[in-house]
Amino acid sequence: MRYILLNKPYEVLTQFTDEHGRATLKDFVAVPNVYPVGRLDFDSEGLLLLTDDKQLQHRLSDPRYKVPKTYWAQVEGHPTDSALQQLREGVQIKEGFTLPAEIAALPEAATADLWPRNPPIRYRASIPTSWLALTISQGMNRQVRKMCAAVGLPCLRLVRQALGDLSLTGLAPGEWRDLTADEVAALRGLAGADVRHPRPVSARPATRPASTFSPNNRGPRRQRP
Repeated sequence: MRYILLNKPYEVLTQFTDEHGRATLKDFVAVPNVYPVGRLDFDSEGLLLLTDDKQLQHRLSDPRYKVPKTYWAQVEGHPTDSALQQLREGVQIKEGFTLPAEIAALPEAATADLWPRNPPIRYRASIPTSWLALTISQGMNRQVRKMCAAVGLPCLRLVRQALGDLSLTGLAPGEWRDLTADEVAALRGLAGADVRHPRPVSARPATRPASTFSPNNRGPRRQRP
């Protein structure tokens, strides 16, 4: 099976075809039969996992398994302690009440190595911007943007930085690599994909231990479009 980590650029659709001629994953990942795990909005950037492992794809996308996803959000204004606390406790958005999230204000130095967006965000001289790190395990439509808006912090730029322990380290926008065997094993463990459910007790209980899935290790590989 294939497990691919892509740094999705801004204004790229999280699909392989588009009838309107917009950029898609096909422009960056020339690997057949892999599909994105969850979605990353057209106007969002960052970490996107693609795989042909349907079980893992389902579990990583399903909020029941509470797989953490970390985003960096550039917002208008400076967050107050009250706004941060609201986000930590959960806020009301159109789709419902969000679960508590991990929230932290990011110092400017933390984002110094982040690639510039093309095109850049629209800056307004009279309104400063700030960066937040948000970790959630839900997957509501445009959830992070709506959470920020709910506490008076409109989101100008959104970058998914991590999925579990996977991060974008070393990948420029449009670049991708295969996961290592250890990374795949960690993801499967995080999503409970290796859990074996016991069979009903019978008169002759089985004693043979359950086998453990071990994906092929193709080693890390980076490729530019």
